[in-house]
Amino acid sequence: MSADKDAEAIVWAIMRKDSKAVSRYNVSSGEVRRKTLESLDENGLMTLTLMIKDAKKKIFGSAAKKYLDFAKSAISTPVYLLDETLIEENMKVLRYVRDRTDCRIFHALKAYASFATFPVMARYLDGTCASGLHEAILGHEEFGKQVHTFSAAYQEREIESLITYSDSLIFNSFYQLRSYGKLARQRGVEIGLRVNPGYAEVAAEMYNPCAPNSRLGIVHDIFAANFPKYRHMVDGLHFHAMCQQNSDMLEKILISFEQLFGKFVKGLKWVNLGGGHHITRDDYDLELLIRLINTFKTKYGVQVFLEPGEASILNAGVLISSVLDLVKNKAEIAIMDTSAETHMPDVLLMPYRPFVLGSGMPDEKKYSYRLAGPSCLAGDIIGDYSFDRPLKRGNRLIFTDMALYSIVKNTTFNGINLPDIAVCRNAEKIETVKKFGYRDYRNRQS
Repeated sequence: MSADKDAEAIVWAIMRKDSKAVSRYNVSSGEVRRKTLESLDENGLMTLTLMIKDAKKKIFGSAAKKYLDFAKSAISTPVYLLDETLIEENMKVLRYVRDRTDCRIFHALKAYASFATFPVMARYLDGTCASGLHEAILGHEEFGKQVHTFSAAYQEREIESLITYSDSLIFNSFYQLRSYGKLARQRGVEIGLRVNPGYAEVAAEMYNPCAPNSRLGIVHDIFAANFPKYRHMVDGLHFHAMCQQNSDMLEKILISFEQLFGKFVKGLKWVNLGGGHHITRDDYDLELLIRLINTFKTKYGVQVFLEPGEASILNAGVLISSVLDLVKNKAEIAIMDTSAETHMPDVLLMPYRPFVLGSGMPDEKKYSYRLAGPSCLAGDIIGDYSFDRPLKRGNRLIFTDMALYSIVKNTTFNGINLPDIAVCRNAEKIETVKKFGYRDYRNRQS
């Protein structure tokens, strides 16, 4: 069947709201997907968007039972279990945004760098963005596509290697641009400048790149005074001002960015809109994101980059843990074989309370417990939960959404061993891809 006929069949299925339309669209070639989108009117595109979101939601909704079954198996704990099927569902949503806008989407390694799943991700994305040399090397070697690197400041001893492994280097100051930009340009590496867009709404100040006195991004006055001297060296601008937010926040940030920096954009190759876009979240407004990207590209004649991290693996991994002991000090306390301090540090840093499958809020269900880690830190507390049945030593609990900012940030404080890393492939087969032991702890110490 020709591409035209394939696209026609998919369009017809979309118009009939046939659930098979989504799977047919997702497995089609780029040419067929393009022809499909070109054949749909505005209502048809919105219908396809809703169908894609609904199909993904159904697949994610069926994952809980699978994890509960895995927890009852002989799998060792603690273990990060990464679900390749769910990661691929997130990839399909990101590629759909790319199909609709012809933007470029790069996975942020700072959120997730477990390269065991990179072969699946690389089929859908344009590459990775790195925060320094080691991430740049990993992206180059394991993802095998473009690498875009930003650091608040580069070290002179690493710059040669960074240039070798990066397709673009984004500088955080004109001093760094002067110091390293010429060499990067000579080696064919594109050059960007990170700017402060002047607007953000991030609840926790430590996660707000636009907070007062932020070191991240060149502020407008300094940029305007210096950019004309260096315009010939610069290919693009970059900003990052979001944290787990919807596209309505990007709309507000773009208004501020254009007011401050819009007049400098024309003539550049690209603008990188950063990360923090929760594109794969169920309530995320994909149509607004698509409109914002297409409008910006048309207005300024530049390519648009996105660099989501969490969105790539949102809700696509869990941490399975066992109850080691039960103690009482006014409250019932379950000591787990996993630690907030070492294995899920954002629980304490953000802070937040991770969801446990089958649990409720304190006192919502009959039996309430405080879940805590085994470390010597008094505050190694995961959170307070309730359950339909009393917990017993040896029970397995499943902490959801544990692929992001966990494996990349965990530590061996107290000599606590790191969890195994396992991948669920083809929705059912579990492959343990990494086990840790004493030497991993020892070799970090001296």
